[in-house]
Amino acid sequence: MTRAEVDHKDLFAIADLAKEFGISTRAIRFYESKGLLAPERVGATRIFRRRDRARLILILRGKRLGFSLRDISDYLSLYDADRSQQVHLLADKVENRLVSLERQLHDLETTIAELREIKKLAEERLEKA
Repeated sequence: MTRAEVDHKDLFAIADLAKEFGISTRAIRFYESKGLLAPERVGATRIFRRRDRARLILILRGKRLGFSLRDISDYLSLYDADRSQQVHLLADKVENRLVSLERQLHDLETTIAELREIKKLAEERLEKA
């Protein structure tokens, strides 16, 4: 395989990435506008490389896990920096997210229990009526 063929496999069009990850091209352009992606340009055409694809994977994973774009941006800003800093930041963000989700889970469990009790009382009143 020639170097040109290898380079070509490392290039992605915006539509290719959108299709691969099941997102819109608009979403990719949004991430670009926020500075999370930096594709090369040939005229008006965006050319994405492996690095952009890897960053997009991290962005989508971060969003799926509930991290803010700011959190994701902070993490990506360390992508080429000291790995130890990146790991520390990630550990802190994950810990904060876990605490938040555990609090939400507790609140949901409480709400569900209250709703079940209300439902039970309402059904009992209907049976008496």
